[in-house]
Amino acid sequence: MKVTPTKLSGAFVLEPKVFGDSRGFFFESFNHRAFAEATGTETCFVQDNHSRSAKGVLRGLHYQIRQPQGKLVRVVRGAVFDVAVDLRKSSPTFGQWIGVELSEENQRQFWVPPGFAHGFVVLSESADFLYKTTDYYAPEHERCIIWNDPDIGIDWPLQNPALSAKDQAGQAFAGAEVFE
Repeated sequence: MKVTPTKLSGAFVLEPKVFGDSRGFFFESFNHRAFAEATGTETCFVQDNHSRSAKGVLRGLHYQIRQPQGKLVRVVRGAVFDVAVDLRKSSPTFGQWIGVELSEENQRQFWVPPGFAHGFVVLSESADFLYKTTDYYAPEHERCIIWNDPDIGIDWPLQNPALSAKDQAGQAFAGAEVFE
C-alpha cells in the first residue's frame, strides 16, 4: 500500500496494490497491521457504511462533537470529490481543508482522522461510497458546517449541489463547536 500524507496533520491518501489482468482485479482494501504501520495510527473500526448518491449530491460537512469518528473512505462505483476540514483547535492546520478525488478507477482511499469535518460531492452519474468508522453514529452529537462557508473556502467542483435539509441548515465555521 502506498501512503501519501496530506497537508493536514494525520490525514492520508492510501493507494492499495492492485493485481489485475484480463479477468478483473483483486486488492486488499484493508489490513489492520499494514494500516497501522503505514500511517502510525492504531485504530479499531466499529461500523461500516455504504451510501449511493446521484450526480451533484453533496453530503457534509459532518462531524460528531462527542464520539468523534475517524473515517476510512473509498468509492467502489463512480467518482466523488472528497473533503476533510481540520477542526482541532490545537492543530497547526486548524480550519484548513484538503480535497481528494476518489473513484472506482483510481481505487484510492482517504483516511479522515477523528476531529475533522467530512463531506463529498458526486462527480459521476452516481457513486457508491463506502466508509469504515472508529466510533458509532451518534445523531445527538452530530454537527454540520455549511458546505460553502467562506472562512473555510473549499474549492468545490460545482456551484449548485443537491443538499439534504440537514446540510442546507449547516452552520458557519465561525460559530461551530470544534475540538480542543
